[in-house]
Amino acid sequence: MRIAVVAFETTHRTARAGVERTESLARALSRRGHDVTVFCTQWWYGPDAGPWRIDDDLRHRRIDIAPDVLSSVARLPFQLARFRPDVIHATPAPPEVLLAAKVGATLSRAPLVCDWYGDEQFDSRLLGPARRAPSHTVVPSEYVESGLREDGIGGDFLTILPEFLEFDAIEAVEPAGEEHIVAGRRLDSDANLESLFLGLAELRREDWSATIIGDGPAREEFEQTAADLRIGDRVEFVGDVPREERIAHYRNAHTFVHTARRESFATELMWALACGCTGVVEYQSDSAAHELVERRPRGFRVTTSEEIADAIQASRELDHRTIDDDFREFDREAVLESLLALYRDLGAGR
Repeated sequence: MRIAVVAFETTHRTARAGVERTESLARALSRRGHDVTVFCTQWWYGPDAGPWRIDDDLRHRRIDIAPDVLSSVARLPFQLARFRPDVIHATPAPPEVLLAAKVGATLSRAPLVCDWYGDEQFDSRLLGPARRAPSHTVVPSEYVESGLREDGIGGDFLTILPEFLEFDAIEAVEPAGEEHIVAGRRLDSDANLESLFLGLAELRREDWSATIIGDGPAREEFEQTAADLRIGDRVEFVGDVPREERIAHYRNAHTFVHTARRESFATELMWALACGCTGVVEYQSDSAAHELVERRPRGFRVTTSEEIADAIQASRELDHRTIDDDFREFDREAVLESLLALYRDLGAGR
């Protein structure tokens, strides 16, 4: 299938998780044998820099040299038409570029799928028309879907497409020993590790150790909080380690605790649960994390630090696992098949 991906800014220019998710899907489709090109602002430079660039198995085509919205809006529709895609898969920011992708889809007679992650920031009067422009919109969670429904997007035009993991990668890492508690995420102000540490402080007379995976601007503050609660000697911060090392921690651990205030999709929680961890999630109104543990026998949804402590205690009654086959629905191939089925249902390739 010939797939055009429109991402005004790629991960070379932005750290937004929604862009990373779209690129991951594009790269996985490319490695599966589909003809995929990402149309984006140029991020590669040098004396031999041309309009095309292949990076990590993914072909990129510049819309414009600099991130100029008006210039990109003028160029993109005709670039897409010349590419002649079977389907166009676009991020929604900025809305002007999404509307230009819609024009390109019309010229190409191809469906336009919008990948609406939920972490986009908009300041445009065109946001309303942009929401209605795609043939269909994919979202990572029920939380993001409900927000779009409230904005007037009908359920028939929305599909939940979660992030994916790779069971092959999990099975390739041998578990060794057993850690008690683990948490993983970017350590910013939304990580809210205070809730976890207060829960752990309730259990200071119990036998436990905790590992914190990730790094960020709030790390020193969280380390100080653990020290102030007199649990710092039992909490290890290991930093932003590679995926293989994260898998090792998750397969070794018994319980993963998630307390973040904002999450369109709880990626690290998904990996940890697939690695056999029991899951304890503090419910937050601006987070989708609880969706991964609700209605699951190895998951706990809580609302206070005291309940976090109780759930950690209760999770000890459950067996220790190093893999959970119930999460194979999140495996890369399963998620890609769902996306390709959606493309075909919308008429891609006809």
